[in-house]
Amino acid sequence: MELQVVREYLTLGLRMDRLLPGAVDAYTGPAALRAQVAGEPVPDPGELRLGAAELRRAVADADLSPQRREFLTAQLVAMETTCARLAGRPIGFVAEVETCFQTTIGLGDPDVYAQAHRQLRRLLPGLGSLRRRVARYRSGEEIPKERIGDCVQVLSADLRARAAERFGLPAGESVQYEIVDNRAWSGFNSYLGGYRSRVSLNVAQGHRVSTLAHLIAHEAYPGHHTEHCRKEAGAIRVDGQWEQSMFVLNTPQCVVAEGLAELGVYAAVGPHWGAWATALFAEAGVHVDGELLEAVDLATTTLQAVRQDAMLMLHDRGADEDDVVGFLSRWLLVPEFRAYRLLPFLTDPLWRAYTTTYVEGSRLVRRWLAARGPVDLATRYSRLLDEPLVPAGLRAELTTTPSSFR
Repeated sequence: MELQVVREYLTLGLRMDRLLPGAVDAYTGPAALRAQVAGEPVPDPGELRLGAAELRRAVADADLSPQRREFLTAQLVAMETTCARLAGRPIGFVAEVETCFQTTIGLGDPDVYAQAHRQLRRLLPGLGSLRRRVARYRSGEEIPKERIGDCVQVLSADLRARAAERFGLPAGESVQYEIVDNRAWSGFNSYLGGYRSRVSLNVAQGHRVSTLAHLIAHEAYPGHHTEHCRKEAGAIRVDGQWEQSMFVLNTPQCVVAEGLAELGVYAAVGPHWGAWATALFAEAGVHVDGELLEAVDLATTTLQAVRQDAMLMLHDRGADEDDVVGFLSRWLLVPEFRAYRLLPFLTDPLWRAYTTTYVEGSRLVRRWLAARGPVDLATRYSRLLDEPLVPAGLRAELTTTPSSFR
């Protein structure tokens, strides 16, 4: 590692992780540096905040490409904000989200959510209220627990082949899947380095056909695992961008990573993936109406913002948790007990603002992919996998090129 500013950046992240365990989601940098930080006293968050600000000024004068400088500066602004919060400095929640994610957020439009409900009524005819019809539909796509493993293997093998063909995968890469219970999330990628990942799937939240297909694409192919592998193979090992050996939560890096992962099925399979889902799940012995699955998924896209609204209600508007559960239950059309299961993620000190990365990340990446002009989707998406892109950079690149995202 040649640049001192990069070593100091990695050191800062590892020290933050001492204060807020889990803040560094993945680290494959020098082992000696990690051991050094592990042997230090627990750092003072105020001192880390000052160190982040000083390092940010040093990056401005470092011998770096403009893209690397933009990446490190954006990351350090976010890390400085997190350290300030840990030190007890007052900062409004919306301002915190803006500085951590380069994203300004606000409450969604209930009329847009109501329109999604009207679309669902057309797609799910039958007796009873919309909530009951949606419940019947979701119950019908529940995967029996004894079939989940088979479904995971079939999905992973197909998506892996597609990712290798469209984007390329380094030789020897692999994903190990494990089933866990009682977590705040539905799935989690732990990148181990050397082109290896462990993907944990939380069965406590149940797995439906629609969610499992997106989950494997999100966590593995062509999502997080693929991104980590390609950055290790190219940015780190070839270009020496060792800052990419650390993935820090609650930073601009996460918005792009979650955005590309959320659109994994679209990138790997295409906009019309219903027939693909029908055929694949049939291999695992699970019947799927892929066309309906695809249509419902499209109709509910705008409802993703409901969870961001709930986050704002909790942390910006001071809403009571029961009121937030009622809001989630109403617009997501889920029973209250399922809405309550969303609260641990929304209230966890580490994850409380992270919902924005999924909602705004997918919105931004969707727009950016749509503005690709004559460039094919695989080439455009590969940039997300390979380059140190941040939200501000993607917005700067957006042009008036007619949208090709369908």
